[in-house]
Formats: sequence, C-alpha cells, structure tokens
Amino acid sequence: MEAAVLPPRESQPRPLPDETLLRMHELMLTGRVLEERLIRMQKQGDGYFWIGGPGEEAFNVALGMLVDRGEGLAHDYLHLHYRSSATLLAMGADPVDALRQMKNTATDPYSGGRNFAGHASIRRWNVAPISSPIEVQFSMAPGTALAQKRYGGRGITIVQGGDAGTAEGDFATCLIWVSRPGNELPCLMIVTNNEYGISTPAATQHGEARISDRGRAFGIRSKTIDANDAEVAYRELEEAMRYVRTERRPFLLEARVSRLYGHSSSSGANLVKGEVDCLVEIEKKLEERGLRGRAELDAMRAQKTEELLAAARRVIAEPQPEGHTVWDHVFAERDVVQQNPIPCDNHGGGRRTPWLDQAH
Repeated sequence: MEAAVLPPRESQPRPLPDETLLRMHELMLTGRVLEERLIRMQKQGDGYFWIGGPGEEAFNVALGMLVDRGEGLAHDYLHLHYRSSATLLAMGADPVDALRQMKNTATDPYSGGRNFAGHASIRRWNVAPISSPIEVQFSMAPGTALAQKRYGGRGITIVQGGDAGTAEGDFATCLIWVSRPGNELPCLMIVTNNEYGISTPAATQHGEARISDRGRAFGIRSKTIDANDAEVAYRELEEAMRYVRTERRPFLLEARVSRLYGHSSSSGANLVKGEVDCLVEIEKKLEERGLRGRAELDAMRAQKTEELLAAARRVIAEPQPEGHTVWDHVFAERDVVQQNPIPCDNHGGGRRTPWLDQAH
C-alpha cells in the first residue's frame, strides 16, 4: 500500500459535540493544575525531579478519552512516555497518585516510591512501565502489536515519544517491524513534537521537513497535525485509531505541541513565554460558543488548585518506603504466565548484603 502523507487541513475543524469539548476542557485543566502542583512540590523539596507535559494536554487528553481501556490482548496497549500524565487522567487515573510518586511515598501505586514523577505502570489498563531512557518504548511496541495481530479483534498498540527521540535506533526499529510486507502490525506510532530535545532546537537536527515524512519509505500512512487545537487533536486521533483498528496496519502521527515549562526541573521548570497554550485556546472556544464564561473558568481553576494543594498536604504526611522493602518490585516472585511461584531463598532477591541485614 502506498503511503499517504497528509498535511494539516486548512479548513476549520468539524466542531465536537458540546459535552465532549466540555469534558476535554475539564480534564485538560486538571492535567495542567496537576503539573503545576508537581512543579511546586519539586521546588519546595517534596520531590527530587519533575518532568511532565504542560502544553500537550489537548492531544494527551484526546488520546486518553479514545483508548479502549482494559487488560489483555482484546484491549489497547499503551507504551507512553513521561509527558503522558493527561492521558492517564483521561483514562481515569487518580491525580493524587501522581503526587505520591513525586513524593516517593510507600503508597505510590506505580512504583511503591521507587521512581520519580511521570513514570506510571498500570497492568489493569495495559499501560506498560514508562521508562526514563527515551524511545525504548518504540522497540517494545512491535511485541504487543504482533501478539494482537495473532490474537485478532480490534485491540491496537499505541506508542508515544518525543521528536528528539526519533534520532534513536528504537524509532527506526519500530518503523521496520510494524511495516514488513504481509506482516504489517496494528500499531499507532505517535511523535509529540514540541520542537526541542532538552535544549537543542529541532530545526538544527532534522533534515526532513516533517517527522511524519519518515513513514513514506516504509509504506506507512502518516500525518502531521496541529495538536494545540483540541478539536483537531480529537478528530485526527479518532480517525487514525479507526484506521489501525480496521485495517490492522500501522499509522505514524506527528502531533505538533508546545512545551510550556521547559524540559524538566533540570532546566528550571519556569513558564516559557511565546508558546501557544492549548488550554487558553480551548477556553476561547468555550467562551465564543457560550458554553462557559470567564468567571466559571476562573472558578474551576481556583477550585482544582485548592483541591490538589490539599491533596499534596495529605500526601506529604504519608509514609516513605521502609528499608526492608528494598527488594520489593525488583525480582520476580512468580511466573506471570503460568501463575506459579518462583523458588527463591529470600523474597525473590537472591542473597542480601550484610549492610542490608544490619539495616533490618
């Protein structure tokens, strides 16, 4: 099949139903306020590092709303990255759990206080563990997509990363393995392009006009979209996911987004001026269509800010992991496939070191 590289449409997007747009706004606002609270926690010493997705909420919320959530091959598999918090919120994740991971509490459901912000892992929703090394998820995605091809049904694999990571070999690996003639895989490859890799401008690194152009050599249907527009993001994601579900073939979607607070706390996590703010853009739509007024919008932000401040205060008081749990979540204690225990001499971890025994 010949690849189709389609530019963004210049015409006005088809309006979403009012209830969909209102729900998107509420989730986008929650995602933004959550990230702002995480940034404050890190700067106040209640976390070691922050990295997240302020500026990507329109696209990430749309993705979370459209996912077929569940466990097993009949549902979608998600290989996300550390800017995907709004996707998880739209899927139904509790924002308080993100605060727990920032504070590294024992109550952190994603890693038991062992990882830093933005590294979710949700087995019941097929959310694979998010990794710090960039783009490795693109080498993992063909595995679940191949299993889904063999299984049948409508479940698809969704893998997401940033523009800088497309320079990694894992991205090329995914392009090759999902597009082999006669063995194409139901995989939606997403590149959220915020024009920077840490502090390096994309314009100095990419010879191609659009990252989506790279799908052409592999016969992969591809598209670049303006993902700062919530309606465009939702509609184009819906169309791409429908194609992958029905055709059982790959699709490469490049989503142009903003990076409103820089790369991470390592670069200061301060507001960057001059970037398009997708939250501001959707609120303009709501006001223009008479769906929400300025006073209501401001009241919603104030309420969510207060709710997450109160939640952060509770989380800060929650317990930290204890020393004797150091081996938990490190070594396998059972065969997940056969559901049998794995014999071990102590808690799945091999021989403990003397200093650890003393710590007990």
